[in-house]
Amino acid sequence: MNKKNKPRPDGLVYSTNNDYYNDYPEEPADETLPKDKQKLRVKLDSKQRAGKIVTLVEGFAGTAEDLEMLGKQLKTKCGAGGSAKDGLILIQGDYKEKVVAWLKDWGYVQTK
Repeated sequence: MNKKNKPRPDGLVYSTNNDYYNDYPEEPADETLPKDKQKLRVKLDSKQRAGKIVTLVEGFAGTAEDLEMLGKQLKTKCGAGGSAKDGLILIQGDYKEKVVAWLKDWGYVQTK
């Protein structure tokens, strides 16, 4: 959902009050945690993918741009396709050991 159509947390949709003033504060932007504070989990998954194995990196806390950048770096290193959204990086294929090694080299912490 884009920012323009994002619902308000208080549930207000429309007001007929002429004296109404929209003073609801905007949500602060997410900030990306430092690499040593990130708790990433790497696992293999084949559920709902017609038996195809994918490598999942879960637990990224930060902006969507930083998630996309990390996903692009991992996909490039693996030479595979995939996607990055909602704090989850999906890489097509079994690259668990390689991804764990690269994340450790780059300063990320892995949890089990």
